[in-house]
Amino acid sequence: MTDQTWNSLLRDQIDWHWTSQLRDHLGGLTDDEYFWEPVPDCWNVHPRGTSTASVQGGSGAMTIDFAMPEPDPPPFTTIAWRLGHVIVGVLAMRNAAHFHRAPTDYLSFEYAPTAVEALAQLDAEYNSWLTGVESLGETGLASRCGEAEGAYAEHTMAALVLHINRELIHHLSEVCLLRDLYQHTRREAS
Repeated sequence: MTDQTWNSLLRDQIDWHWTSQLRDHLGGLTDDEYFWEPVPDCWNVHPRGTSTASVQGGSGAMTIDFAMPEPDPPPFTTIAWRLGHVIVGVLAMRNAAHFHRAPTDYLSFEYAPTAVEALAQLDAEYNSWLTGVESLGETGLASRCGEAEGAYAEHTMAALVLHINRELIHHLSEVCLLRDLYQHTRREAS
């Protein structure tokens, strides 16, 4: 039996879900699935200038839909939107705050115009996150998150890692479920 540290346990927790449940299920994601709007008025990722959302984030050819304040209930979100949220809000902004990634946010990020590119962005940010968490060691996990984390500022990095693990499992499971719905709906429709 190998000696396990808290750091390796935290990384192993998410990596097991990533390799055993989440990432393989996203393989072969098509652009039709990526942009599919299963109900009217979804929040999505759109070519610049084509969205009707009151807030359109993004620095490149694509924008992501938002509103301030968020409507109640919030609009249903597509696979593209949910991947954008995970890539930017869950991972990239945390990688920037803690692991020397270039700063980014929802308004400045360059959203992917294809499913293949979105999955490449997801893989890159996920790998950066895991590498960053590993670099913390045991001591870094016990340190405070700091001001960059807002509500988590006074929490330990270990608490943030657990939160990110929950966010990844939650949102990527939603993406997998939407993909299943797309595939079953399309099979019945044809």
